Amino acid sequence: MDIQLIALFTAPLTSLLALVYGFYLSKKVLAESEGGEKLRKIGDSIKQGAMAYLIKQFKVISVFMLILLVLMYLTMGLGMAVTFLMGGLFSAVIGYFGMWIAVRANVRTANNAQYGLNPALKTAFGAGTVNGMLVVGLGLLGVSLIYMWSYFSYIGQGSDMVAKQATNVLVGYGFGAALLALFMRVGGGIFTKAADVGADLVGKIEKGIPEDDPRNPAVIADNVGDNVGDCAGMAADVFESYAITIVAAMILGGYMFGLKGVVFPLLARSGAILTSILGTFFVKAKNDQEDPIKPLIRGFIVSAVAAMVIFMILAVYLLGEPKAGYAAVTGIISMLALLYVTKYYTGPSEKPVLDIAQSAKTGAGTLLITGLAKGMESTFISVVIIAATIFAGFYFLGFYGISLAGMGMLATTGIIMSLDTFGPIADNAQGLVEMASLGGKAGTVTASLDAVGNTTKALTKGFAVGSAAVAASSLFATYFEATGLTSIDIAQPKVFVGLLLGGALPFLFSSRLIDSVGKAAFQVVEEVRRQFRTIKGIMEGKNLPDYSRAVEIVTAAAQKELIIPALMVVAMPILVSFLGSQALGGFLGGVVVTGLMLALFMCNTGGAWDNAKKYIEDGHFGGKGSETHKAAVIGDTVGDPLKDTAGPALNPMMKIVQIVALLIAPFLK
Repeated sequence: MDIQLIALFTAPLTSLLALVYGFYLSKKVLAESEGGEKLRKIGDSIKQGAMAYLIKQFKVISVFMLILLVLMYLTMGLGMAVTFLMGGLFSAVIGYFGMWIAVRANVRTANNAQYGLNPALKTAFGAGTVNGMLVVGLGLLGVSLIYMWSYFSYIGQGSDMVAKQATNVLVGYGFGAALLALFMRVGGGIFTKAADVGADLVGKIEKGIPEDDPRNPAVIADNVGDNVGDCAGMAADVFESYAITIVAAMILGGYMFGLKGVVFPLLARSGAILTSILGTFFVKAKNDQEDPIKPLIRGFIVSAVAAMVIFMILAVYLLGEPKAGYAAVTGIISMLALLYVTKYYTGPSEKPVLDIAQSAKTGAGTLLITGLAKGMESTFISVVIIAATIFAGFYFLGFYGISLAGMGMLATTGIIMSLDTFGPIADNAQGLVEMASLGGKAGTVTASLDAVGNTTKALTKGFAVGSAAVAASSLFATYFEATGLTSIDIAQPKVFVGLLLGGALPFLFSSRLIDSVGKAAFQVVEEVRRQFRTIKGIMEGKNLPDYSRAVEIVTAAAQKELIIPALMVVAMPILVSFLGSQALGGFLGGVVVTGLMLALFMCNTGGAWDNAKKYIEDGHFGGKGSETHKAAVIGDTVGDPLKDTAGPALNPMMKIVQIVALLIAPFLK
């Protein structure tokens, strides 16, 4: 059978298989019991707050997206506008339904925790896998539909025309996906960290009550934030990295190998979806005493090894070029290395975190200094890994090799997203168990799941940043192809100015988001203090706080900050382009360099401070309520907007500027 026809039907059918598997798992999760009335009532409060926030956010986003849609139609044609809309819609669907299942799985996980580790683990991971299947299924489906349109419209003019037309409009798909991801990351990040910081500063430090104590007026907002930030935001973020690496690989593959180069990423992604599904079957605890991280790692390793095999087979027998397989496998190995480095620098029992926790014995100042030092060290090592990946990809197959390395890093996206969404579900389940006062083994089970969830969330942040950097590098290479540039000369003042402006943009972008978290957290702190003063009997448990006020405060703060960061990121490359294509090339390079380093630094530093606090809360160096613990809470508070707001939001920001440059490249050329 013709290779075009194989790709034409294999890719969309595989993507539909992923979606069907996700639907099957969602039915299994929803069939589980929600438990007693008290547990259901608390779960409903989290669910209603999360969904109301997301619907309100979509209303704000839709106006901005509609304006851009019209502009793209007028300047770039119907094809680009349609693919832009498709990328945005698919990203929105993933964010919505990923959170939809998470806020229903949390209460079921909490209830199943009463019966043992495996029932709770299966529920939380099963719901996480639904999110993973949505990301890979819709990511591949969108690109497949574009390829099918191109095939049936232009096959009469030859294979080269099919490849050309498909790659021409794929940029719009990546732009729509990236822009939605930016909105979800910015809004969700501000919401979750403003609520978290406000709840911790008053609850833990001033009142000395536990993290998920129902007496804290911000506790529901905090649990809602876990979902809108870590489920909806992360899903949209990784989806656009997943989509963009396919786009870059198809465009560059078309330049180098013609139609085979366009088809290879489609079939490679199809195989990777199957390996992710395979890996999920290995996630099962042997008994209640097994560390929950072990079955998760088993599933991940099975998926990664199987993906390597498929990439090599396709490289040899489809492209006739083993180096394509080597480049993709390099990406998988690089991703494993990044996960290891992230685990070392942020893991709760690793030396860097223990050093940070110990430094808290002399106060918050020394804890902050030690955390900053460890975060900077981790950034250097992570950058070395990413630089080696880019160099290896280029060594094997030039710019196309870089894009294939990016595809390799995202080969296990299905199971990676399962691990990531598992984190906030486990976190919510722990809070629900505490708020509902569930007895028996429930507290022990959810505590172990939550500890693992914190680790998986930290690991997937490292994965998201690394894959974003390689994806941005792939797009950077694509910009050179699109403009006909072979190099840029930074000795030219215009190019150097572009480089400086690009390097400065991530700082301006991050400052805006961190400041927003600070302002919103201030309002939450004031509201929580007010309720403790004015509502009598909260501390005695006689009266419940007004949970809705904190939710309203952080929702309003998140919506207020959605548009300006997006305008900033879209407008800057357009403005710099007036200095010329070389200056814009310098700008793009500057964005990737500082964006990557800032994102790694903020995510790793914040994660290390967070786990240092948790290590102390487990009874070390004085335990909860001690002066050491209070110092650690301050460190965690400083790190929260770094690791969950600004750091992750830099991922889509790095890619959007590259895509905007690609969109305007024809005018520059």
